[in-house]
Amino acid sequence: MGQHSGIGVLDKAVTVLHAVAEGPCGLAQLCDRTGLPRATAHRLAVGLEVHRLLARDSDGSWRPGPALSELAVGAGDALVAAAGSILPRLREITGESVQLYRRDGSSRVCVAAMEPPTGLRDTVLVGARLPMTAGSGAKVLLAWADPQTQRSVLADAVFSERALLDVRRRGWAQSAGEREPGVASVSAPVRDRDGNVVAAISVSGPIDRMGRRPGARWAADLLAAADALHKRL
Repeated sequence: MGQHSGIGVLDKAVTVLHAVAEGPCGLAQLCDRTGLPRATAHRLAVGLEVHRLLARDSDGSWRPGPALSELAVGAGDALVAAAGSILPRLREITGESVQLYRRDGSSRVCVAAMEPPTGLRDTVLVGARLPMTAGSGAKVLLAWADPQTQRSVLADAVFSERALLDVRRRGWAQSAGEREPGVASVSAPVRDRDGNVVAAISVSGPIDRMGRRPGARWAADLLAAADALHKRL
């Protein structure tokens, strides 16, 4: 990194963030990329991990943490800004909780959410990290992920590769009791201006209200909301 603020520890911490942004790395790689002494690199990386600016993979390598995405949301994310005008209408139509998810490695992060004002609901907080191994939102994000990510996640998923093929063919996904007992959901892909899937928009609620095949009831409205988001992007 070429810029310096004059605050040594801050400059070094930012150097660590930039190094990890190049790709997941262990301590030895981190030292190579930053030129920092081993003890200094370790201390800074662990500190950044405490603040969720860095996170660790299953093999112990550091990668960018969820707090970076959460900060970006607050800084004027175009997708989240568009969701601010789409999610309220979807909630009004369905009477259920609505969410918007992005994939972050082998997890999905809720970047926007709204709940119905009354009654039993499925509460997902903005910033919450959910697994990619269960739920309709996970199926949507995984269905259009790269093959390596698909193979990695499917090893522990409650759904199969065939289910992902069905999602791509149908254009939406549904689940009942996968992520959480008693909760059903239906999700659709949100595409950017180039047609790439960048998020999943979801409706979720109690199975007693939504049924075990919520797509039959809400898929059309969800696809319309996803298309509205695509046009705004």
